[in-house]
Amino acid sequence: MKALILVDLQNDFCPGGALAVPEGDQVIPLANELQKQFDLVVATQDWHPRDHASFASNHPGRKIGDVIELDGLPQVLWPDHCVQNTPGAELVASLDKTNIARVFQKGTDRCIDSYSGFFDNGHRKATGLGNYLKSKGVTEVYVCGLATDYCVKFTALDAVQLRFKTHLYANASRGVDLKPGDVDRAIEDMKQAGVEVK
Repeated sequence: MKALILVDLQNDFCPGGALAVPEGDQVIPLANELQKQFDLVVATQDWHPRDHASFASNHPGRKIGDVIELDGLPQVLWPDHCVQNTPGAELVASLDKTNIARVFQKGTDRCIDSYSGFFDNGHRKATGLGNYLKSKGVTEVYVCGLATDYCVKFTALDAVQLRFKTHLYANASRGVDLKPGDVDRAIEDMKQAGVEVK
């Protein structure tokens, strides 16, 4: 069984949002088309408390893009984004949600970020996505969404670790490219780990 994982197709990651990914909105029509090819579609959703420790605003004297140590892990500081129960955290209105079986929220613990749809960044807690897919008999996953060099990448890498045959729809994903070349490096990292890039 194959499943499509739609990663963080939320208002704050699209143009006009708090952490807009360049051309982020352009993946929505592609995601809507891809859904028609799958019996099972799931989505992930960044769902941060307002005091999340990855927000630069919660670290006086620090700025967006700084890297700090957070609970023993390196952490990029981001603008406030995808705060629980705000319009920015909602899935994009133009995304077809009729086929989405379940939405898995991540980044809910204020003390640790969660790029992957499967685990937090320290692999300390699971979101439930892996067990859910396995309970449905899924052996193969296809990943797309926002952003290629962060949440899409780590979702795909964790899928491989969990022994799912993993594919990336690169054309239906967009990246932040905080440092030029980050997206290309992310795609290379995924290929090296065994992700098939389409």
